[in-house]
Amino acid sequence: MQLSLDRIHVQGRRGPLLRLDHLEVETGECVLLAGEPGQGHTALALALTGRLAPDAGRVRLLRDDGTQTAQRKELRRRSAVVDLPAVSEPVEAVRVGTVVAEDLSLARRTVWPGVPVKWLSAHRLASLERNRVDTLPGPVRTALLTALAAERKGVRFLVLSLPDRHGGDPSQWWSIAQAYAAVGYGVLVQCGLSSARDLGMRLPPPEHGSDQHTTPLEALRVRPQREPRDSDGGTPPPASALVDTIWLFGAPPTGEPHPGPPAPQRREQEP
Repeated sequence: MQLSLDRIHVQGRRGPLLRLDHLEVETGECVLLAGEPGQGHTALALALTGRLAPDAGRVRLLRDDGTQTAQRKELRRRSAVVDLPAVSEPVEAVRVGTVVAEDLSLARRTVWPGVPVKWLSAHRLASLERNRVDTLPGPVRTALLTALAAERKGVRFLVLSLPDRHGGDPSQWWSIAQAYAAVGYGVLVQCGLSSARDLGMRLPPPEHGSDQHTTPLEALRVRPQREPRDSDGGTPPPASALVDTIWLFGAPPTGEPHPGPPAPQRREQEP
């Protein structure tokens, strides 16, 4: 499955917000898009996922069977925008348990008392239930909100919006993004130019002209190796890919260094 965007233009009240000739994201692929604040991050995330109608250009979803659609309703159903500033980011003063309950409700899960704690325990984050969102380390916040977004039925694409604004090592949230791509999600990560350079990317110098402020740069495109899977199809169950975030808190209790970043864990589908 693929999301593709062609010759997109989004106009704001005072000028253009986004100009982009082409972008595509396939399931199983992880794409890093770099740009400074004001370079169309919000407009791109919303337009690519059908949550904003561009003033020009088109966005299409190419299905696994070869058919395609430009219906925004279908684009929204197949995608989730994670932690987009002023749009899908949680209220900073709210407790983690409340955020989990709200997001599970959005995913049309039955949320009885105790369900948020159970969900957090499955992700090994139960100790954070009463913490405020604004106290979470950046990579932990990204892992939490991405896992919640993946609970939504039918979601095949995840847009992680500016995880670097919360601090932390860029390699940590990039590892989280790759972990989801490895089990079949299409993942687009938006970040600042400095974060892309911290990940080892060599970016071209900014071009002169009006488009330099409205056009983000594709910094990296990878297709992580898939983990062995038991399913018989290419569709990743949205609620079955869990990121093990223990590595984000340091070494395990044995004192030995953790062998590396997490891979999404599998669990049985709930009835």
